[in-house]
Amino acid sequence: MNTTRQGAAVHAGGIGVEGPRGWAFRAVDIAAEPGTLIAVQGPSGSGRTCLLLALTGRMRITEGEATVAGLALPKRMGSVRSRTALAHVPGVADLEPALTVGEHLKERALLGPRIQGSPLASLPWGKRHKEATRARVDAALAAARLDPESLPKGLRTTVRDLERIEALRLSVALGLMHGPQLLAVDDVDLKLADAERTEAWQLLRDLTREGLTVVAAGDGAPEDALIVRTARTDTEAAKAAKADPTPVQDDADTTEEEAADAFAEAGRA
Repeated sequence: MNTTRQGAAVHAGGIGVEGPRGWAFRAVDIAAEPGTLIAVQGPSGSGRTCLLLALTGRMRITEGEATVAGLALPKRMGSVRSRTALAHVPGVADLEPALTVGEHLKERALLGPRIQGSPLASLPWGKRHKEATRARVDAALAAARLDPESLPKGLRTTVRDLERIEALRLSVALGLMHGPQLLAVDDVDLKLADAERTEAWQLLRDLTREGLTVVAAGDGAPEDALIVRTARTDTEAAKAAKADPTPVQDDADTTEEEAADAFAEAGRA
């Protein structure tokens, strides 16, 4: 069973998110076809997470225009949310350390769409629902390359006992569970060894080869990824200033607190 659908095309022109204390990010352009690996790069506090949330319909853009899977943002945020998923996003798509791998998978499966057909078949204890859920879970684990048999206690392993790369894989599997067209992954390189970082990016690149569009924040992306920067170079900033003389806060100086303010101002699902 394939957990993914056709990937989403992503097009954005001059998009930005502004909060009470300034811009979380601004002047971002993207032109990506379905099945593209989009790597979001920029220093901490430059709005990388906010950009992921904006492209998945979970944060309202306040400047520019964007479409995801042909759906305009911010007008059709709800429709974009239904076609996208998040993984490994602090404060939004966190794993619960005390829960087991199996409990996370079961919880996510229960949140998914019911099986079409008989009303009885759509109930959580219906045979067709159980079979479809098992197939969906197995496919998501396989796509994320997370083998429960390799874990210390199998599906009963708690998140706190997972290696960081395993936790990332679990988060990706949860995001893939219901077949999104676009998967957004934050902090791909967070506290990973060089070999693990390469492994993580390889996983995401392989997902795009299956048709899924992936937007991921972090350093060390493969050379064939589409690089999108949230912090502009001095040359880019100078060109932007000529085109728009409105004072713009330096992206590199945007603090986490300011990004949080923008997050609250824009709102999320």
